[in-house]
Amino acid sequence: MPINILMPALSPTMEEGNLAKWLVKEGDSVASGDILAEIETDKATMEVEAVDEGTIGRILVQDGATGVKVNAVIAVLLQEGEDASALAENPKAEAAPKPEPAPKTAPSSAEPAEVPVIEAAAVRTANEPNGSVAPSPPDGKRLFASPLARRLAKQAGIDLGRIAGSGPHGRIIQRDVESALADGTASAQPAAKPQAAAAAAPGVSSSLSDDQIKALFEPGSYEEKPHDGMRRIIARRLTESKQTVPHFYLTMDCELDALLALRAQVNAAAAKDSEGRPVFKVSVNDFVIKAMALALQAIPAANATWIESARLMHKHSDVGVAVAVPDGLFTPVIRQAETKTLSTIANEMKDLAKRARDKKLAPHEYQGGTTAISNLGMYGVKDFCAVINPPHGTILAVGAGEKRPVVKGNDIVAATVMSVTLSCDHRVVDGALGAELLAAFRNYIQNPVGMLV
Repeated sequence: MPINILMPALSPTMEEGNLAKWLVKEGDSVASGDILAEIETDKATMEVEAVDEGTIGRILVQDGATGVKVNAVIAVLLQEGEDASALAENPKAEAAPKPEPAPKTAPSSAEPAEVPVIEAAAVRTANEPNGSVAPSPPDGKRLFASPLARRLAKQAGIDLGRIAGSGPHGRIIQRDVESALADGTASAQPAAKPQAAAAAAPGVSSSLSDDQIKALFEPGSYEEKPHDGMRRIIARRLTESKQTVPHFYLTMDCELDALLALRAQVNAAAAKDSEGRPVFKVSVNDFVIKAMALALQAIPAANATWIESARLMHKHSDVGVAVAVPDGLFTPVIRQAETKTLSTIANEMKDLAKRARDKKLAPHEYQGGTTAISNLGMYGVKDFCAVINPPHGTILAVGAGEKRPVVKGNDIVAATVMSVTLSCDHRVVDGALGAELLAAFRNYIQNPVGMLV
């Protein structure tokens, strides 16, 4: 009996992914452990290995398919002694329709390309939680339409129920809507509300369509760059965070002179490897990670996560650190940072940051965490407010250390000062509690020897 190859779950929360590229073709023989394909999630590219040996009998999901549901059949493997006739015995082995060629002009929205429907829309577009099923027409039958077709129909006021679909399984696609517009076969719906809003409001409203926004700019004055999966996920998660998490912000100044002196001593004392290079180099950011981890242990009530039924009070300080990558960011997590030495944190952070930029992190390395740090000091930013990354209860925004005049006793002297702003989820961290946490953090920064014991 042929063996179904399924879309794997690369993390406990993964629901769908993109099939970036097949590394085998139909008819190829594979053995257990061979790499079959590359799968993309919102933040990483992972390889799919063969579990069994046999021959690739049929590929059901083509290169570049997006929004493929976990456990959807993506290919069929023929076992030893089986040939193509065995595929008829497998009800899942229906040949996948080829993706439609892209239109000559790029779609005006940031929606992904249309995806073939396989096994009653097992493959669906990532930003369509209900797949590509449009509202049911008056006769009660299910109506399938691509996201792009639905958007075009909505903009034009076209009733999708009056359009015959020419795509796979009768799906309504872009050319069907364009044909209906050309010959007038679809009745118009009432004028779209976004257009009325645009006429009433002098500025750009969130209700404007993509085409209406682009019409505000001179043609040729911009380049349209479609969103990739990472950018979509970042936008969705941060929007949800600002809309659902009640943020408040606390700012303190921390003097760095003692920390900088200790850092120089620690790095000077680092052992050398066989080539004479130090085995570690501790940065200011490594001290910040350690200080935040210890502060959460000192103020354990702030080391919390909100869920609807309770607060999760964490025993360890798992500190996420924002790492910029091209057109996005990762937040790899230093687990149990309060238990690790500065040199261990330095080497672990160096490794995680490198693999984050190469998009080689495994999901468990950037998911979870109890707090996070976003450090823009290296860019010269003095202070800023960061958006909380759920399920974290806090995030610390770190600015640049700079010489500033401070008052010591009755004298004004120069000191190296760093401004930090703590964003708190008010559901789990109240104002006084956040202030205690930030004060504990500052105490470790200004008395850094406490981080060595």
